[in-house]
Amino acid sequence: MNDRIKIIKIKNYPQMIEMASQWFHQKWNIPAEAYLESMEESVSNEIAIPAWYLAVDGDCVIGGLGVIENDFHDRKDLTPNICAVYVEKEYRCHGLAGELLETACEDMKSYGIHELYLITGHTGFYEKYGWKFFCMVHCDGDVEPSRMYKKTI
Repeated sequence: MNDRIKIIKIKNYPQMIEMASQWFHQKWNIPAEAYLESMEESVSNEIAIPAWYLAVDGDCVIGGLGVIENDFHDRKDLTPNICAVYVEKEYRCHGLAGELLETACEDMKSYGIHELYLITGHTGFYEKYGWKFFCMVHCDGDVEPSRMYKKTI
């Protein structure tokens, strides 16, 4: 990563919530209000979850992810979940997603959380960062099951 790129936790930068909620909305087509509500909760609570992280280049958001209780799947026992992982195309293939994942994992570990889960359609990507396929889960509104990964930290 170049020196201009930084990974930040939204809890420490509440002024970024509006921009971040819009950015995630544009990437995932989930209502911006849902992101806004979760991010505001992350700022106002002393608990670990929810938590949101951004990669910024100057004042531009170039990547991000969240940690939430459940990423819209039927296995409520598999928690917390990494969600909404995204890196802008021009910043991909430089380890930025790995940096975001590592930052979130280390932060969760500081709260005493030692297992994280995520849902993805990718195979081979998350394994590079120490994630292991765990099981198939059913996501809200999907006919086909999705791949659930787990990381012990």
